[in-house]
Amino acid sequence: MTVKPDWLRVKAPGRERIGNVKEILRDLALNTVCEEASCPNIGECFKAGTATFLIMGPACTRACPYCDIDFEKKPKPLDPTEPPRLASAVRRMKLNHVVITSVNRDDLLDGGASQFVACIHEVRSVSPDTTIEVLIPDLCGNWDALEIILQAAPEVLNHNTETVPRLYRRVRPQGNYDRTLELLQRTRQVSPSTYTKSGIMVGLGETDAEIRQVMQDLRTVDCDILTIGQYLQPSQKHLQVNEFINPEQFAAWKAFGEGIGFLQVVSSPLTRSSYHAEQVRELMERYPRSKVRSYE
Repeated sequence: MTVKPDWLRVKAPGRERIGNVKEILRDLALNTVCEEASCPNIGECFKAGTATFLIMGPACTRACPYCDIDFEKKPKPLDPTEPPRLASAVRRMKLNHVVITSVNRDDLLDGGASQFVACIHEVRSVSPDTTIEVLIPDLCGNWDALEIILQAAPEVLNHNTETVPRLYRRVRPQGNYDRTLELLQRTRQVSPSTYTKSGIMVGLGETDAEIRQVMQDLRTVDCDILTIGQYLQPSQKHLQVNEFINPEQFAAWKAFGEGIGFLQVVSSPLTRSSYHAEQVRELMERYPRSKVRSYE
């Protein structure tokens, strides 16, 4: 059994602010990926007064062996009250930046695109200055559905790569590496003003060379922002950790990513897709998408 190193041990935060966030979430009957996916940063984020909202769930139509989100329950019909409830939470939590993600809904013709759009519109109606990031599934390659989401003009579109191509069959059996790259590429083509973002888990048996190749591939499709974090096994029934990567290696990937043109690389053992996502507001001021040169 691989022993968790000290750099992955999280200090328990104070309870007052966490309780306030939880009270709002429970009051509005909202799901968060922080809770459903057992994120190690939940204490830090809730203490800071933020959360990543999980819509159309909590039941997922896929059974990725690394993920702690429930796939055994039958997904429910879309709830038309969910978007206004989410918008109310954004207002009550006074969020400057909100991250909205979802379970996979392969049972829906548009993969849930319409619910993302409804959430974006509702947030804009009550909090027009809040920037919006959507972390979307691959929509089974339904590019019309992708365009529907982009027409709602989220500031950031995030779609995770998760792992290297060689490990896709084991780690992400219902995913497709080329489809992931195509989704990000189409986003850039359809909506040049949208910042694109992706994330990678490490510690599943990939090599340094494979990670760097994925980073190169993401830059080839002009991805702006990258997150890299250590995979942690949620339970004994999930994929085992192959290796705990040391912080120095994460720093090396960050330097490499910045060197090949990512506008931002967040790379550390505890980094997750929406970790410190609000920093994109500073990024938008420094690097307006209209002035960013595409990858060459």
